[in-house]
Amino acid sequence: MKAWITGALTVTLAAGSAHGATPEPEPVDATLSTSSGDRVQLARWRGKPVILFYEDKDSTTLNAPLKTELFTRGRERGLLQSAFVVAVANLEKYDFFPAREIALSYVRDEEKKAGVPILVDLKGTLGQEPLKLPTKTSTVMLLDAEGTPVYRHSGRMKPEEQERFFVALSQLVGQDLTTSAGVAGDQP
Repeated sequence: MKAWITGALTVTLAAGSAHGATPEPEPVDATLSTSSGDRVQLARWRGKPVILFYEDKDSTTLNAPLKTELFTRGRERGLLQSAFVVAVANLEKYDFFPAREIALSYVRDEEKKAGVPILVDLKGTLGQEPLKLPTKTSTVMLLDAEGTPVYRHSGRMKPEEQERFFVALSQLVGQDLTTSAGVAGDQP
């Protein structure tokens, strides 16, 4: 009887670990829109690491310090072309007439100011499987060149989170981005 219980427990534990194991991350994709209404897939940006910002209108300044530091470090090291930056505006709550057109017009104005395209999520797509991103905050996500998530943070980043972000990004682009180049250049 003891052998049977031991055997049954072993089989149960083995089956439980097989089902309870954390699955390996897989590439993710989603279909969004440009501010002019063209449909586009995130997979379009594969081939380089992707820095994805997903924000609702009330959260665009939460991680402004990170955006500034990211641009500064990239420019200082000549790495601005080493990764794609993909901005996505969550406009789900504006997906009705006439609010949709007003929101899209605002996004187009922001694109001109920032000099980068901003995708729009009118259906809450990134809040659903497989990404399940929070829809009422700022989320920063890093995807490797194949589209597999390697880093994700939602909400305002504290300095230690920014450090983790730059460590992960450094690994993806193959260059140390953990300090600003001005600080790194001052050291012997």
